[in-house]
Amino acid sequence: MAKVGRFLVVLLLAVPALLPGAAGPAVAARAVPSWTGSWESAPSGTAPALPGAAVRNVVHLSVGGSAVRVRVGNRLGTAPLHLGAVTVALRRASGPGAVPGTLRTVTFGRAPTVTVPPGRDAVSDPVPLRVPAAADLLVTVYTPGDSGPATYHRTALQTSYVAPAGAGRAADEDGTAYTRAVSSWYYLTGVDVRGNAAGSVVAFGDSLTDGTGSTPDTNRRWPDRLAERLRPYGLGVLNAGIGGNRLLRDGVGPGALARLDADALDRAGVRVLVVFEGINDIKGIPEASDAAAYADAYRTLVARAHARGIRVVGVTLTPYRGHLAYTEAGEAVRQGVNTFIRTGGAFDAVADADAALRDPADPAHLLLDYDPGDHLHFNDAGMTAVADTVRRALAHGRVLS
Repeated sequence: MAKVGRFLVVLLLAVPALLPGAAGPAVAARAVPSWTGSWESAPSGTAPALPGAAVRNVVHLSVGGSAVRVRVGNRLGTAPLHLGAVTVALRRASGPGAVPGTLRTVTFGRAPTVTVPPGRDAVSDPVPLRVPAAADLLVTVYTPGDSGPATYHRTALQTSYVAPAGAGRAADEDGTAYTRAVSSWYYLTGVDVRGNAAGSVVAFGDSLTDGTGSTPDTNRRWPDRLAERLRPYGLGVLNAGIGGNRLLRDGVGPGALARLDADALDRAGVRVLVVFEGINDIKGIPEASDAAAYADAYRTLVARAHARGIRVVGVTLTPYRGHLAYTEAGEAVRQGVNTFIRTGGAFDAVADADAALRDPADPAHLLLDYDPGDHLHFNDAGMTAVADTVRRALAHGRVLS
């Protein structure tokens, strides 16, 4: 374990200088960034606005720090988004209540309100608040009026809360006004922390990364499990998974190439990108059957990351025989795509999730121990197996050379 730890530290500190085509001195000089992404939610679509309501988003941080800043988004909205109040606080146990004395007002350009144009995010001013690693943070947003469709992340697998009469409620430590539970994150796209973290790893993908199949309200998605394993080395993990997302075209949310900058490369302190995406193109409508198109898309993702001084781990696509969308033709495409991921030389390292999770007796099937029943997604044990596979790739792949 100590050897793995030393390798992981080397990874984060040495990446900018080692990467072919790395960005210039401005990137290389930030061996330990002052701001590091600790949590992320990639916008997946829009929901009806909640005029007059306050939404108390519950998020689970990966690394801690002495201050936070939040990212609020109107990425997929069609009208200016007006937020009348935003607050942060440490969560008290479970539910919507805050730890007494931790609630802080969030400002944007020193103002307690902000208007975010369509297609944009806004990053707050620093908020002095000491947050430990693995803490639950409450980020409350109050929308006084109807700003049009609300940018949200549909499949949070985390209960958050709404105060329908939200005026003045963003500042409540007591959660009694938050009478409605929701299973999506509204308007919130990220939380950064300031401290001594060594940087962050972005998990970029679809529902397999978003966490479908894992137990809700337990933080057992594979990026959460990876965060647990990397936390002793000061590395944050950001989950940029979107259920239904696609590599080659728009699906649920913008396609991978369209959202790469906003959801991955532009995040604070990013050092490594982990790409686990493509199965929805294989099984989707229309199906994408040209393995060369996948290779071109992966090469483009890697080139854009390398230009920012970010190394890239490719994850092989896992089995899905038994799923309603399975076809033998699709399986042939999956095998071709995985051959490229393993041997094409595009990635700095490869995490072979296919090999780790398939049934040795029938490699087109997930191992029963990892299958939640739909033969595509992963249960909690499967999520742990993916996290361990990615950690090994980080520790032993060329990404550490």
